[in-house]
Amino acid sequence: MYIAYQVIGDGELDIVVVPGLISHLDLWWGEPTAARFFRRLASLGRLIMFDKRDTGLSDRASSDASLEQRMDDVQAVMRACGSEKAVLFGYSEGGPMSILFAATYPERVTSLILVGSAARWSFAPDFACGWQSNDMLSALDELAASRWGQGESIEWYAPSLADVPRARQAFAHWERLAVTPSALQRMLRMIRAIDVCSVLAAIGVPALVIQRQGDRVTPQCQGRYLADHLPRARYFEQPGDHVLWLGDTDAMFAEIEEFLTGAHHPPDPDRVLATVLFTDIVDSTMTASSVGDRRWLSLLDAHYAAARHDVEAHSGRLIKSTGDGILATFDGPGRAIRCAAAVRDAAAKLGIEIRAGVHIGEIELLADDIAGISVHIAARVAALAGPAEILVTRTVKDLVVGSGISFADRGTHSLKGIPDEWPLFAATEV
Repeated sequence: MYIAYQVIGDGELDIVVVPGLISHLDLWWGEPTAARFFRRLASLGRLIMFDKRDTGLSDRASSDASLEQRMDDVQAVMRACGSEKAVLFGYSEGGPMSILFAATYPERVTSLILVGSAARWSFAPDFACGWQSNDMLSALDELAASRWGQGESIEWYAPSLADVPRARQAFAHWERLAVTPSALQRMLRMIRAIDVCSVLAAIGVPALVIQRQGDRVTPQCQGRYLADHLPRARYFEQPGDHVLWLGDTDAMFAEIEEFLTGAHHPPDPDRVLATVLFTDIVDSTMTASSVGDRRWLSLLDAHYAAARHDVEAHSGRLIKSTGDGILATFDGPGRAIRCAAAVRDAAAKLGIEIRAGVHIGEIELLADDIAGISVHIAARVAALAGPAEILVTRTVKDLVVGSGISFADRGTHSLKGIPDEWPLFAATEV
């Protein structure tokens, strides 16, 4: 049995992430918000991550695996990394295994962090909390049997994103690559049998229990039960869904950092290079006045739906609507320009004219937004564009040489609040 693992960062403290029901190391790092969260964890010590048997990049098992067998996987990974003692970060279904490991091998565990986890999920007369999980387990059983790989698990893991097509597509991709339907069915059988309630009193190490208020997979009563029955537990509850890296991860990380180090430091900005696209509806106030409020709201809904589709079709990330336009990022300027043209053409079919600005530079990744001077530059460039015009900075123009996109010189301009003079160009053939 081969278990895929990786080690990130260094330091005296080892942090072993014990994943939930399904995981995939490569997909985790391909999601910007997840990658940001794990990089921050790695700033606290040596982060050790792995895919459990039957999931992600690890071998598929030939039969059901017990918690004891899965503990062997944790031991094997720690042994391979030369880790004698570690913090166990048990996420979701990884929590019970972490609890059992800490009770069985107390000399190898310094502390526990349990996120979206439970001592058991099934109902019992002496564990009424489990009744809330029955629907979840039945729904996942049904998905595993007939509809796995279509993204429907988002309704349980991240219901706040269930109406976002790109998020649902990402969940479908995750489902197909992370675990097979038959393996998922085996794991769900194991989850129904999990019960570490009797072990909790034996846990002597400090524990941090993190619970999301909107968690449909692990409802609030589960986290509160853990905190009430672990002798040295600290409890932190916050808004959000089950998915670890969604929501206010800054507040979560602050709790983790203080729990592990006794201190909290403001996060350093997470900066990446990205192409930023701003669009804006031309004469929006006049158009709204001429067509009336009801018709205008209908046009806006249709415009935003089309724009969201175009951003996704060009492998971009829609950050937000800006009232009369959108803000999106792309990993290449050519995609951003072609997306802007698609958004412009779709808007024209609705009787709406837009202008667009594109710039490439470093941005700061926030929880659900972006910031930085490059964002301001793109907004200022968009404001200078004419109706139906896609205006770009010289950096963008220079980086798409050979792409077949043509430009017209629009002269040098001052951008409000931005130093220096900026040569700007209009994309004429896209």
